[in-house]
Amino acid sequence: MKTNSEIKNIAIHALKTEAEAVLKLTEYINDDFVKVVIEILKIKGRVIITGIGKSAIIAQKIVATMNSTGTPAIFMHAADAIHGDLGMLQSDDLVIAMSKSGNSPEIKVIIPLLKQSGNKLIAMVGDLNSYLAKQADFILNTAIEKEACPLNLAPTTSTTAQLAMGDALAISLLECRSFSNTDFARYHPGGSLGKQLYLKVGDLASQNEKPSVLINDSIKKVIVEITKNRLGAAAVLENNNIVGIITDGDIRRMIENHEDIANLTAKDIMGTNPIKIQKDELAVNALVLLRKNHITQVIVTEGNLYAGIVHLHDLLKEGII
Repeated sequence: MKTNSEIKNIAIHALKTEAEAVLKLTEYINDDFVKVVIEILKIKGRVIITGIGKSAIIAQKIVATMNSTGTPAIFMHAADAIHGDLGMLQSDDLVIAMSKSGNSPEIKVIIPLLKQSGNKLIAMVGDLNSYLAKQADFILNTAIEKEACPLNLAPTTSTTAQLAMGDALAISLLECRSFSNTDFARYHPGGSLGKQLYLKVGDLASQNEKPSVLINDSIKKVIVEITKNRLGAAAVLENNNIVGIITDGDIRRMIENHEDIANLTAKDIMGTNPIKIQKDELAVNALVLLRKNHITQVIVTEGNLYAGIVHLHDLLKEGII
């Protein structure tokens, strides 16, 4: 068994080995890399990424990254390709074949078939003298000096290099397409990241009641209104204008500070100049307001009109926090 210090040193060495390999990739960002970006931007079809073993796993991640950043992509396992999956390949598609050695038997089998179809072939490969590299139209060089594995056998540094090169490619395509926050939200409608980019304050407020009282309403009516709507607050209105807010905290302070509450009205206990936000603002901006002002509710407006209340719990429920 290794000592604690030895275990830490092993982990640090592995990370440094992989970090150095990723940094080395900057030397391989050459004209071929630029041509690959241009070719992908030109195609009317999709990017088909194929590989075998650990490279296949990395290929799936690169496909996912491309799809979520505006580049349509599909994964095709190299072993399954010769058993029918080549049928997914269309004339307008471009193929990226991933392999550390570039000489895997499965890769050698499918390369001639890909060449026959006339699709552009990009090799993401670690050996520039390999079969794959020599057959490819363009090369993305992911050569490494050694694996992080002490036996230099388990794919570790090599797959990290592939992943990093795939990210570099995806980000280059993203920026060339001027891919925006709005585009990202369109591809991530169900995730918390996407919701931060499209969910509006009004979408949340519309799910709640609109608790409100008039400025001269009794305390009893105020308490009933706040309790009934379960948002912990009610807007105070005068001539349809928002003049204040009463929270359950204001109710507690009222009880602490007044022996007789029978003759009090909403005006006597309300907070003036309440924090407000327009309904077409992003919900994430409401969260910023809540945190900045150390409050749990914010009044929502449509122009100058009262449109409801958004509570911290609404943001929690939608995964904004």
